[in-house]
Amino acid sequence: MANTTGKKIKDAAIIGGCASLIYLTIGDISYRLSLSRGGLNSKLITDMVAKSAAKKPKNEYKEKLDSMIDDGADWFMHQNTEKIIIEKKHRQSLYADLIRPDKPSNVYIICIHGYTSSPANMGIYAKKYHELGYNVLLPSLRGHGDSEQDFITMGWNDRLDVIEWINYIAERHPESKIILHGVSMGAATTMMATGEKLPENVKAAIEDCGYTSAWDILGIRLTKSIKLPRFPFLYSANIVNLLRENFNLRNASSVKQVKKSVTPTLFIHGEADTFVPYEMLDKVYSAAACEKEMLSVPDAPHARSVCAHPELYWKAVTGFINKHI
Repeated sequence: MANTTGKKIKDAAIIGGCASLIYLTIGDISYRLSLSRGGLNSKLITDMVAKSAAKKPKNEYKEKLDSMIDDGADWFMHQNTEKIIIEKKHRQSLYADLIRPDKPSNVYIICIHGYTSSPANMGIYAKKYHELGYNVLLPSLRGHGDSEQDFITMGWNDRLDVIEWINYIAERHPESKIILHGVSMGAATTMMATGEKLPENVKAAIEDCGYTSAWDILGIRLTKSIKLPRFPFLYSANIVNLLRENFNLRNASSVKQVKKSVTPTLFIHGEADTFVPYEMLDKVYSAAACEKEMLSVPDAPHARSVCAHPELYWKAVTGFINKHI
């Protein structure tokens, strides 16, 4: 009898161990596909994106907007940018591109790119700020661009890197006036950063189509883009992320952070955004404890508000900045 009971316990332990191993394996695969530089560039993901794009009818309007982003990237690539590095002894260094104005200025715009994007894709914003006579700093977020990190943290750990860039500027230029301007994941990074204690040099923030939390947006994209259920894929990936990056995706929340914010913030979202659902605008805006304004941009798909209605966009942005600097 004792031997039989012992065997059952042993069998249950083996089954439980195997189930846990399978669960973590699923999590590791999901994590690497969605939150690693290599996974996003894998043939599986690129083929899925290509097939999805092939099914969609030609959209001349979207192509026009995309070409404006491409023009901005082309402008960026032809600028005499300075490579700025914050060296770290015990972890990977931080990298950013700096575009200085033609005449000295104490205004610094930190332009923060989105998921699978790069500083170059923020060129359309950098160009405008350069024309306005501002310094423009464009960091590479974790798992992107020049970053030495292989894994993406959806803005949560990036918020700490952005604060380091803020301090980098403030320490070297005590009279500087700093504006944060993020798009998509960069907007979430911006909101998450404003929930922390920031130097008085930070005068305002612009968040453009940011999401409510990493958990929310990854769940939406997993089910809509890759057609996989949240369980077990997102749940198991969250465990892997917790082990690797030491945070829960549920806690990577823009909503929770803006509740603590004292940084004046302009909240922008395109009404035709289906990638980061337009409904998220109301959630982050309503939660924000800071001085705030909202700009809802008609007919603008994800991260294309600046292209869809540039005059409306820049009137709101420059007006907001001028109010606070």
